[in-house]
Amino acid sequence: MAATMTKKDLVWSSTLFSDTVYCCGMFSQIRWVFFFLFFTASQCWSDEGYEREEFLKREYSLMKPYQGLGSSSSSHWDLLGTAMITTEHVRLTPDLQSRQGAVWSRIPCYLRHWELQIHFRIHGQGKKNLNGDGLAVWFTKERMQIGPVFGNMDLFTGLGLFLDTYPNDNKHQERVFPYVSAMVGNGSVKYDHEHDGRPTELGGCTAILRNVDHDTFILVRYVQHRLTVMTNIDGKQEWRDCLDRPGVHLPLGYYFGASAITGDLSDNHDLISLKLYQLTVPHSEQEEEEEFTVPSVDNMVVRSVKVEDEGMSGVTLFFTILFSVLGCFVLGVISIVLYSRWKENRRKRFY
Repeated sequence: MAATMTKKDLVWSSTLFSDTVYCCGMFSQIRWVFFFLFFTASQCWSDEGYEREEFLKREYSLMKPYQGLGSSSSSHWDLLGTAMITTEHVRLTPDLQSRQGAVWSRIPCYLRHWELQIHFRIHGQGKKNLNGDGLAVWFTKERMQIGPVFGNMDLFTGLGLFLDTYPNDNKHQERVFPYVSAMVGNGSVKYDHEHDGRPTELGGCTAILRNVDHDTFILVRYVQHRLTVMTNIDGKQEWRDCLDRPGVHLPLGYYFGASAITGDLSDNHDLISLKLYQLTVPHSEQEEEEEFTVPSVDNMVVRSVKVEDEGMSGVTLFFTILFSVLGCFVLGVISIVLYSRWKENRRKRFY
């Protein structure tokens, strides 16, 4: 006998099928939600084992709009020298000779682990190696000081990151400019302009960052006494390693800043943003209590730079020979005169 299905059975079967499909759909959606959460969590944690928080530390960050910057009492930043505000950037120096400008945070930073992203632009009319001098980013004890080191004081205390666009040391042609380097100063170490900071640098890399048509970024990360610098300057939105140095000890309570300088050569040095992120890192109570009062770098040796003897130029050699001959002639005349007088006095004794 053939089985027959009533209308009620058909409705029940249809409902069961719909519920099954709905449950499968819900399971699929839940699975994708879990996958998304897992992927997001995996992105939050980096290979180094620390997490970047979802929000900026705005009190240490400089971003658009720049309303009240340097003039308002509520602003967290001060302007210095030729620095001026536009709607698109803070121009530290214009493309004019002999200019110095800077912007400095008013609030000392007490974060132990941080990451600073710098969005900047360096451009001008000068051709390659006929422009200068460069831009620097600072985390130092001192602030608001005009000086010769990319617009800041020499003998600084803290960290300096230099975006050097002009080679002063023409004897070392193996280094291609612009060049990014870093230095830690303790208040008694001078920056060596003549050799582009080579003796005291922690490391660096060549970075073609001037007169480009895309955004340029530098990243500075300080985590568990390790200093890392990366660049994103080729328009591909990729971070490339530039410097990685362990054993860097920076005290708390220093100030962030940026400065630039021009000399006989010039460029526009524009700062678009400084964004500071706090990094959450697992650490022991001993690390929490550990404090440094003077910046230092483990196993840091100030390198000596070999200065090659260039020899004398043609003009220098000519005058050297000329004065040598004249000197010999004068000595000869004096010797003859003295000998003549001695001989005459001796002759008088016999008479």
